[in-house]
Amino acid sequence: MSDAKDFQDIQITTTMPKSWEEERSFNDVLYDWLGRAPYLAVAVVVHLLALFLLNLVPWNLFNEEPVKELTAKIEAPPIEEFEEPPPPEPEEIEEVEIVDPVIVETIVDETVVDDPVEEDMPFDNPNNANTEIGIGGGGGGGTRGGRRGGRAKVKAPVAQAIADGLEWLKDHQNSAGYWDCDNFMVECKKPGQPLSDGPGEALHDVGVTGLALLAFLGYGDTLNDGQYKDVISNGVQWLVKQQQESGLIGEQVGKEYMYNHAIATIALCEAYYTSGKRPLLRAPAQKAINLISRAQNPYSGWRYDMIPNNDNDTSVTGWMVFALAAANSGGLKVDAGGFRGAVSWFDEMTDKTTGRTEYTFQQGGRTSGAARPPHLKDKYPGHLTEALTSIAVLGRIFAANGLDEPLDLSKDGVLMRGADLMRAMPPKWSEDGSTNDMYYWYYGTYAMFQIGDRHWDDWQKAMEREIIPHQRTDGCFKGSWDPNGPWGWSGGRVYSTSLMVLCMEVFFRYAKLTGTR
Repeated sequence: MSDAKDFQDIQITTTMPKSWEEERSFNDVLYDWLGRAPYLAVAVVVHLLALFLLNLVPWNLFNEEPVKELTAKIEAPPIEEFEEPPPPEPEEIEEVEIVDPVIVETIVDETVVDDPVEEDMPFDNPNNANTEIGIGGGGGGGTRGGRRGGRAKVKAPVAQAIADGLEWLKDHQNSAGYWDCDNFMVECKKPGQPLSDGPGEALHDVGVTGLALLAFLGYGDTLNDGQYKDVISNGVQWLVKQQQESGLIGEQVGKEYMYNHAIATIALCEAYYTSGKRPLLRAPAQKAINLISRAQNPYSGWRYDMIPNNDNDTSVTGWMVFALAAANSGGLKVDAGGFRGAVSWFDEMTDKTTGRTEYTFQQGGRTSGAARPPHLKDKYPGHLTEALTSIAVLGRIFAANGLDEPLDLSKDGVLMRGADLMRAMPPKWSEDGSTNDMYYWYYGTYAMFQIGDRHWDDWQKAMEREIIPHQRTDGCFKGSWDPNGPWGWSGGRVYSTSLMVLCMEVFFRYAKLTGTR
């Protein structure tokens, strides 16, 4: 029994693997690992590729601060606006006693003599000539080139006539600066003397003011200097105040307002140029010239309207050419078409066989003789004047100069035939006024001075013989000329006196343009 119990307490242990356990040797493990090797290689390659790609990603961009872009703006320096200088402060004028100029009594021989005129006349010397019309003798700013010295070279009767005429005009200037065409006589302050007569039409204040200013400017005085600088300054300021926005100087009243505008424009242009091209005067002068350019009929001339309507006449066209020439000489902007159109009109109105120029077209043909108001045709016959011919002759000379196409008088037969007509009809004073066309004498004097030679010699002698002796010497009339010509009723005594003074000033007013003596 004991043997069986002893048998039950005995536990048997063994190292043999159990039936559910599989024994694996090193070779088995090695074989199994080698069987899976290709997949591991692929995994390694994939991971290496992934790491390579990850290295290509710019991870620093996700953490960097945004780049700040700096921009620089270069500002141009501020442009200083150029403003016209303010007008100078008016000078305090010391009141001084005005002493009347000494009168040189000179008896003018009324007989025609063959002796040549004085050879020292200004601008007869070629050294004084220039290529401009010679406002200021080629100078500005009051120096006036050869003009101021030229005043001493005229004959004594001529110098005295100019001095007396200017004094009369000065004494009859209104305190506002203008000349009152119909009421100038009240300005005379000579005690105990009867007032002068000879009123014109009230609507011509602008025109006669322009003529009077031209007489003082023609003497050589300017806005800057000269004994009449205050007279000029007051007159110019008044004209500027009359200018409309359109550029028109004066009111658009009556059919002659373009005459007034043209004459006033000439005065502004000469005042601008001779006074050193004052900036404050340039704009009004240029505006006035611009209106003239706009008013011109295409390829032709001008007449009574400032809107082109194909209506022309020689008289208005002459004044417009004069204004363009003054502006051109002063350096203002001028349309060359103005000169060409005027010459075209002169050609159209001139008989090439005789050289005579007519006024306008009426009833399909050119008019015959100078224009006259209907009620004065008999008193002032148009055939006793070559006014329109003189306008065309002078206008052609000024236009050629403006176009820089100097005339050769030896080859211009039409122009010289016109000059011959004028030479045959020099100034002739008549008591009834039938031959006293001062408008003609004004244009004729300047035209003949340009023609020169015997034409000028004969004309000058007639001026000395017929014009100077009829200047008034009494009381409030002293220095003036009676307005007893065909247009005296319209312009009055200021008109007639201004024109006659301008005739006397031809010696030192404009340079020769034609190369003659």
